Amino acid sequence: MERIPHLLIEGMIISSFALGAKSSYIYIRGEMMVAFHILQQAIDEAYEAGLLGKNILNSGFDFDLHVHCGAGAYICGEETALIESLEGKRGNPRIKPPFPAVRGVWDCPTVVNNVETIAAVVPIIRDGGDEYAKIGIGKSTGTKLISASGHINKPGVYEIEMGIPVEEFIYSEEYCGGIRNGKKMKAVVAGGSSVPILPADKILKTSTGEPRLMTYESLSEGGFASGTMLGSGGFIVMDEDTSVVKNLWNFTRFYHHESCGQCSPCREGTGWMEKILHRILEGHGKMSDIDLLWEIQGKIEGKTICPLGDAAAWPVASAIRHFRSDFEEYVRSGQSIKDVKHYYRLNNLVEA
Repeated sequence: MERIPHLLIEGMIISSFALGAKSSYIYIRGEMMVAFHILQQAIDEAYEAGLLGKNILNSGFDFDLHVHCGAGAYICGEETALIESLEGKRGNPRIKPPFPAVRGVWDCPTVVNNVETIAAVVPIIRDGGDEYAKIGIGKSTGTKLISASGHINKPGVYEIEMGIPVEEFIYSEEYCGGIRNGKKMKAVVAGGSSVPILPADKILKTSTGEPRLMTYESLSEGGFASGTMLGSGGFIVMDEDTSVVKNLWNFTRFYHHESCGQCSPCREGTGWMEKILHRILEGHGKMSDIDLLWEIQGKIEGKTICPLGDAAAWPVASAIRHFRSDFEEYVRSGQSIKDVKHYYRLNNLVEA
């Protein structure tokens, strides 16, 4: 949307022509105003060139494309919450069925796709499906945008060919360039905050000892006991000094804030998990709190209208599953965020 907005617009035109849709919308989260203005300008250019509007290129096909800016809600990544927001209502997920393909925007049949999917339509149509499928491996064909961040030398957004080894992606100079300051890698969140976190050994190797690949199948191999998901491609690398507990508290705080509050397991459970993690970090935690966290996440997963509840539960479950010793160390030592900050203030040091 920021660098090649006409690729997305072309994909929207092709997809809408195939569906027989006369009107389509690109929904953008409220904070992404730079992309919003760039995309709106590109849409205006497409109208001026006769590629949008009435009788496009004398084909008899009429098509209008709109860009809609939401109010800034994570929950609107869920398709029915997005539809509610687009209609001018609060972004609460709908109970399904009916599904959007039957009854969507203003009760019309609606198809909702990620912009990355729509942009991929263009090279598939241009080069052909068979040719496009030669990129990648197995069922994970084509390319994928990965937003790499954390303790790496070269954070950024990379378009990768599906199937490269995870180790190559992290350590090669072509991509992330290795762990910052020569540190060891402790853990990786492979697909965004909603997917299970994995320790270094499990993100690099599957449960059978094979190198783990940047594909949907390879990253999920072993289930949540030893695997994760590629998800949205939000790739976060953590070095050996990272506190998994602090990181988890930040994730949980986010999901508590972004919950629409419609389902009580998500509305109440995310708040409880945030409070328990904060108590552990403040130095007042008990060993029983770890088991309580495990119990709460289990009562959220699979018990909500939309997947936000699952997204909040999975990081907690995986952190306890793979890094329980980190939680136990906080409880045993009584380590406190306040104590650490007080130490830095007393000694006039800048907190790293």
